[in-house]
Amino acid sequence: MPMTQDAQMTVREALNAAMEEEMLRDENVFIIGEEVARYNGAYKVRSLAPNTATTSSHGCIQVTKGLLDKFGEKRVVDTPITEMGFAGLAIGAAFDGLRPICEFMTFNFAMQAIDQIVNSAGKTHYMSGGVLPCPIVFRGPNGAAAGVAAQHSQDYASWYGQVPGLKVVSPWNAEDCKGLLKSAIRDPNPVVFLENELMYGVTFPMSSEAMSDGFLLPIGKAKVEREGSDLTIVAHSKMVGHSMEAAEELAKEGIKAEVINLRSIRPLDIDTIKKSVKKTNRLLVAEGGYPAFGVGSEICAQIVESEAFDYLDAPVERVTGADVPTPYAVNLEGLTFPDTSVIVKAAKRALYRSN
Repeated sequence: MPMTQDAQMTVREALNAAMEEEMLRDENVFIIGEEVARYNGAYKVRSLAPNTATTSSHGCIQVTKGLLDKFGEKRVVDTPITEMGFAGLAIGAAFDGLRPICEFMTFNFAMQAIDQIVNSAGKTHYMSGGVLPCPIVFRGPNGAAAGVAAQHSQDYASWYGQVPGLKVVSPWNAEDCKGLLKSAIRDPNPVVFLENELMYGVTFPMSSEAMSDGFLLPIGKAKVEREGSDLTIVAHSKMVGHSMEAAEELAKEGIKAEVINLRSIRPLDIDTIKKSVKKTNRLLVAEGGYPAFGVGSEICAQIVESEAFDYLDAPVERVTGADVPTPYAVNLEGLTFPDTSVIVKAAKRALYRSN
């Protein structure tokens, strides 16, 4: 790829580039899943409008587009509709020294393979006394999309984040997706890579470094996306974008918010959060998942248990999805998940400002 300061990529393109580069680098890397090969990637029926994060779900994911033509059917493998089966097959291949990228059309469907992911992939290295590693990536869309109702709208970040043996990644922009996916493919551990379907068609700027084949981002390290001194906002996935927009709105009132992009759920970079809290003295955590037992809950607990608690001048604010099964009706669905305005209101509460 040409190295340019002005390059741009959609999230979809960044994921595709990451897999292509790693497949060229290592012949042991292969892709397996439903519609990844001859259909040119899942959900080709409709197309997502460019640069939008609010288009109907299941539009044009097509993350694996073109890879079958480049690498052939032995390395880009279509499967039947049997998540338990092809996840188990991929895990077995990882045990034998290959490096599978196992795609789920959505992580809601991965519940059919939950035993394979949590027990077979997550625990075998430990239970074998370090003899049998499992270098595999489970990837696909996570969280709520649009118009797919309760059973297809769940965020699994906290589910997988509870499991020792798994690494869990939740990227936001195109650079996150490219650098973190390449690192996940090279990692000797099983990595759960949680993409956001509504972000696939969104375009982001790419630095010259990110456009290079050697670009990697470390798993387990958060990024301060925006410096600030009045309030710390911590988010992952799509909520990072809303947090950045909220910080812009707050800046109009003279409030300097610091925005941290978690990138990694497990391991969790609590040190970066603590450092920020000691500077700003206030913390807001934003996520699209349910409020109970979520990523925000874990961050709150770790801050309270640490020396950073003494630096807080206000209670921690948690912004989450509603504690209900996701409605199908578009008007109710719109009220179920937080947006920029909700984060702004919560930030002002933390600062004891009226809305």
